Amino acid sequence: MRPCYLTLLGAASVAALDNGVGKLPILGYNTWNVFQCDYNETVLLAQAQAMVDNGLLQAGYDWFMLDDCYSLKDRSDQGSIVADPKKFPSGMKSFTQKLKSLGFRAGIYSDSGYKTCGGFPGSYGHEAQDLETWSDWGFSYLKYDNCYIPFDRVTQENVYGRYQRMTRAIEAHSTSTQSPPIQLALCEWGWQQPWIWGGRLGQSWRVGGDIRPWWSALASIINSASFIASYTNFYARNDFDMLEVGNTGTGTPPGNLTFDEAKTHFTAWALLKSPLFLGTDITKATPDTISILANDDILKINQDPNVGEAIAPFRWGENPDWTFDPSSPASYWTGNSSYGVVFMVINTLDIPQQMSFNLTESWAIQAGRVYSVYDMWSHTQNGTALRSIQVTIPPHGVSALLLNDAGPEPCGTTPYCAGWWQCAYANGTYYSN
Repeated sequence: MRPCYLTLLGAASVAALDNGVGKLPILGYNTWNVFQCDYNETVLLAQAQAMVDNGLLQAGYDWFMLDDCYSLKDRSDQGSIVADPKKFPSGMKSFTQKLKSLGFRAGIYSDSGYKTCGGFPGSYGHEAQDLETWSDWGFSYLKYDNCYIPFDRVTQENVYGRYQRMTRAIEAHSTSTQSPPIQLALCEWGWQQPWIWGGRLGQSWRVGGDIRPWWSALASIINSASFIASYTNFYARNDFDMLEVGNTGTGTPPGNLTFDEAKTHFTAWALLKSPLFLGTDITKATPDTISILANDDILKINQDPNVGEAIAPFRWGENPDWTFDPSSPASYWTGNSSYGVVFMVINTLDIPQQMSFNLTESWAIQAGRVYSVYDMWSHTQNGTALRSIQVTIPPHGVSALLLNDAGPEPCGTTPYCAGWWQCAYANGTYYSN
């Protein structure tokens, strides 16, 4: 194991804690997108109970993330963060114990600056003290934001250094208490390419601003993912922000993702191995919403215990390969898994279209073999594929397929090579289709 939150730039090598903390993406609930600051203990426990009642806890969403606005605006005389007694009248320890009695682990939020983005106390200069408080309250996961940062002449360090302060505090706390380290998720927004360095400090890193519940926002995030998917692995992964499945949203354009757009949203986030935090009101969840979020065929790829890499594009589709286009991201994706070769195909158009690909466009496919085809949305075996697959996909919809070797191609299959332009006879002359 290599727990990335213990790898310190410019520091002596740190012995790894071989306990699996942070190996796989987090699944859970986050309070921000639904409530922002307008919540209390009763409201949040109702969300947790709804997750239990709808089978989402059983599906693996076992973290409950308390985002911004949980504290008073001022620290105590001793410098400690103080939980808002109006929001948590029974105390923060009681709140996390109630979550744990339902089966959840508890996560909390702070900031690398003077204040959080909502204007509450940040942790700059209080890293060790705040860790003691959160640990005492019963939290073991930290989302760490990037607002209200001190002047450069104060910090004399860049964003990496400010996050490293918390990493070192986590290491010291874990060592002194002989307990597993609090997991650290960097909410840096992507402006300093955290996919390059984030794995040295935390178990995930945000790659953009806050998500919005409409297609153009999802397409833009998937476009960004098209270029950085390969940075994900065990203990370190891109975080594409919360799941908006089932959220009606506000603002312009309006929310209300279509069912097919919601499926694409969930599929892309899960297969790209992003943390999966629900950002919707689960007390109002419809059967359609639950059917998407609890898709165990998709979730098992996200939670694959043997393959940490995300899927990645093998062809763009509407644009030439490697085109940066927020409205039309890569359409054809593939990757390996413990359960077979994964393919994701996204229709970025506003109309249905038939989409096809050659199997050997995927690096994970063996040439000259036939493959069984399993549809991870219909949950059906759909025969075998020889050389290519064609699927019809609704507007902004997705196809998610799992392929497994079903034996050699039939004798006499032509052309002799699926990628015929690369093949040659034994005498050294190229084969021509």
